[in-house]
Amino acid sequence: MSLPRVHVIGLGPAGPDLVTAGAMQLIATIPRQFLRTERHPAAQVMAHAQWFDRLYESAASMPQVYQSICEALVSAACEEHDLAVQIGAVGEVLYAVPGSPVVAEHTVELLLSDPRVEVVIHPALSFLDLTWARLGVDPVELGVRLIDGHRFAVEAAGQRGPLLVGQCDNSFTLSDIKLSLDDPPSSPVVVLQRLGLPDEKIFSVDWSELDREVIPDHLTSIWIPEFAAPVAAEFVKLQELLRRLRSEDPWKAEQTHDSLKRYLLEETYEVFEAIDSYDPDSGSGATELCSELGDLLYQVVFHSAIASEAGWFTLSDVALAIHDKLLARHQAIEQALGAQLGSADVAQVVALWESSKMQEQGRDSALDEIPAGLPALARALKVAKRATGIEGYVAPLDSAELDFSELGTALLKLVDLAQQRGLDPEEALRQATDLRIEQLRTVERTGSENP
Repeated sequence: MSLPRVHVIGLGPAGPDLVTAGAMQLIATIPRQFLRTERHPAAQVMAHAQWFDRLYESAASMPQVYQSICEALVSAACEEHDLAVQIGAVGEVLYAVPGSPVVAEHTVELLLSDPRVEVVIHPALSFLDLTWARLGVDPVELGVRLIDGHRFAVEAAGQRGPLLVGQCDNSFTLSDIKLSLDDPPSSPVVVLQRLGLPDEKIFSVDWSELDREVIPDHLTSIWIPEFAAPVAAEFVKLQELLRRLRSEDPWKAEQTHDSLKRYLLEETYEVFEAIDSYDPDSGSGATELCSELGDLLYQVVFHSAIASEAGWFTLSDVALAIHDKLLARHQAIEQALGAQLGSADVAQVVALWESSKMQEQGRDSALDEIPAGLPALARALKVAKRATGIEGYVAPLDSAELDFSELGTALLKLVDLAQQRGLDPEEALRQATDLRIEQLRTVERTGSENP
């Protein structure tokens, strides 16, 4: 039994003069007609068509728009088919899209994958044909890739160019494109607008001015001959994979920041173990360390995805925050030490680093922001390091000199002693650290010698 049929035509890249004769014949012979958008210079050739512009305003997302258009077309084709089979015919509808049906048309992709209808694609001129003519380039020879401006960060990942970026239809898209590159093109890029129309514009613009000097519309694209450096493809792919898994995997979908805490801790300890087994000279254990670092990175990406869904921050915000934080702290050290930075004492650099952190975080005390949940020994060490930057503090001295191995043995003897006497060494060290913190806060307030 025959299926309902959807004929898909393209209206070309510009005015009615670029609509093919074949498309005009179908417009004249198929009564039930649909137009994806009325915002096209050649829309006038389909004066009796129903268009879908209202969906762009009411739908929550672009995928929802495309799906709604597809459902409406399938429903209409089925209605026409039910009437046509009564007289032994095939019901059909006509669907027109801007440009060509096979270039950046997601609704057509959905129709082609829908088993309820037969889809017939009719060739048409696309904006690409005019673009190559205006730029004077052979896209096959150059290996040009076409990128959707709405998915630039993902689709441009790993590419060096040349790229043609279509669907640059609003200022927000241009801004997202501009901000997605840490190392943007150093040479101007070419903006192409309304090709084939009387008000056609082609001009160059610096990358930094992309969202300032360009007034975009639905017939705007950007030609990027070459990137200064490729975008981090693998990093973006990981982010996109997790976003998809969150929507498909029930366990991943229900995770929260709190529920993931234990996994973050476990992965951190596994990285510790991998580092202990890694030999930087021979490379032994490098594969395992790489894998464990990937597991730890996954936790960062996971937390960022959860926050992004809530609208608080994204993985890009996390990367930008640490970039700016490191840069600001380093600049503070550079300003304090000047030309002596390269030969400065490590303890001096550490003290300046901690001072910069205090100013950045608005801390009144060097002892603020030390997590109470740290293991007791790690917390005690952190307090000891912070204490070196407190004016008036004199570190306790011991005549005994211990190397690394002897230090481990001494700590182990203390653990054995605690076990023999029924004491908890973790809690004992935690309480002693609490007492030291209080003593150090007194030194901060009074500037007196170590009590």
